[in-house]
Amino acid sequence: MQSGRSWSDVWRQVTALVPEAALPDGTLRSVWGESWQGTGTPRQTFSPNDGTPLTRPLELGRADVGAVLEACTRSHEAWSATDLDERRRRVSAALDAIAAQRELFAELLAWEIGKPLRQARTEVDRTVDGVRWYLDEIEGMLAGRGPLGVVSNIASWNYPLSVLVHAMLVQALSGNAVLAKSPSAGGQASVTLAVALARRAGVPLALVHGSGGTVGEALATAPEVAAVAFVGGRATGQVLGERLRGQPQRVMLEMEGVNPYGLWNFSDWARFEQHVRSGHDYAKQRCTAYPRFVVQRELVPQFLEHYLRAVSQVRVGHPLLDTEEAPLSAGPLIHERKVRDLRLRMQEATGLGAVTLHAGTLEGARLEPEQPREAYLAPHLLLGPPPRSRLYREEPFGPVDTVVVVDRPEDLVREMNVSRGSLVATLATDDHTFAQEVTPQIQAFKVGVNALRSRGDREEPFGGAGASWWGLYLGGEHLVRAVTAGPAGEALRGNFGPVWKSL
Repeated sequence: MQSGRSWSDVWRQVTALVPEAALPDGTLRSVWGESWQGTGTPRQTFSPNDGTPLTRPLELGRADVGAVLEACTRSHEAWSATDLDERRRRVSAALDAIAAQRELFAELLAWEIGKPLRQARTEVDRTVDGVRWYLDEIEGMLAGRGPLGVVSNIASWNYPLSVLVHAMLVQALSGNAVLAKSPSAGGQASVTLAVALARRAGVPLALVHGSGGTVGEALATAPEVAAVAFVGGRATGQVLGERLRGQPQRVMLEMEGVNPYGLWNFSDWARFEQHVRSGHDYAKQRCTAYPRFVVQRELVPQFLEHYLRAVSQVRVGHPLLDTEEAPLSAGPLIHERKVRDLRLRMQEATGLGAVTLHAGTLEGARLEPEQPREAYLAPHLLLGPPPRSRLYREEPFGPVDTVVVVDRPEDLVREMNVSRGSLVATLATDDHTFAQEVTPQIQAFKVGVNALRSRGDREEPFGGAGASWWGLYLGGEHLVRAVTAGPAGEALRGNFGPVWKSL
């Protein structure tokens, strides 16, 4: 390796830091109540980078859920009575501990989920800086409010720190007992280390390992749970949402949507190229990635020229070979199964009439000699995926883009809204009057004009439109309000429409 350390060296440091949570043989324990637990069935995990064996989380079963929730309920009684200044002091100490291990966390993220080192360091920084903002602002946000109770978190693997751990620490700062299920696909060690450091600082977070279909669902729907935060796909979110419909729990269900990028009467192609390049960071494995381009017919030649120029500069490689001098855009996808799935989707779309405009290869990818390559996929672009194809309506969650050509503004809007709601969207245009007319018609929570949108952090709210979200919005004061009780009858912002029937 030219940059980060071997897995054995990384793991040796983790076990030395938190021997109560992580054993030398790779075992990861769960924790609730007063102690780390040694029960569960071990499951071997592997790095998407090259198949290196990683951790063995002890996965719980449904029968274990009762004990977990009973302990979390007791924890809430003590923690909610803890003075806010003391909670703030402990969360601050947890952040100091996480920040002190910045490089270790970055290496864990690189090994566990294939995130290039520079992007992994950014995730650690965003986690720490984001929660520190709440430390400064929390007193005003909690004025007249109190904690809800046990808050349960089920999050995706792609941002285990800056989404999951960030939310857990803010929820705990707000006075709640906080419980999370580690992401099954990756990031278990990263989350476990963060939780262990937080508990050493006196923040009583709880963490369990297990499958989403058994442990995750049970931990989310149990009557002892006051609020549920979920980040994942629509199929899983739909099942969970149906279970929670009509139940007293507050819900924050973030689900996928096909985030669209529309171009109409546009000429700033340098900006567009920058958007395409940065959009391929982390192999587009982000809930706010833009996989669908809707292009005015007159702009197609320029679109292709500049898109292909930008994508030719996307660099794929082993995440541990990412350096400041030779930066990488993306590592592997989370698993070789995902690569096979995307290839099948492309095969389906072209079989139904789509045209491949760009099929990237791994020639020139920065990989170790003789290492497995099955989890790596270079960027692809398909023209005109038919409505019957999965690529037309579903988020690929990988480096496979599609382009649809339109002739009228109403066609632009229709094609940008095919997934019946998304988290973000962008309209690229030189015509500001046109932008003012069109953006209210785009079904996305955040719409950028000549700018990419993202989750944001600190004071910026975050949510989804249509079928991409159900429940309370998050971000800024909304994250605190979602997990605290205020005046009777208060109105909280969110998307509470009947989204399930439209899927």
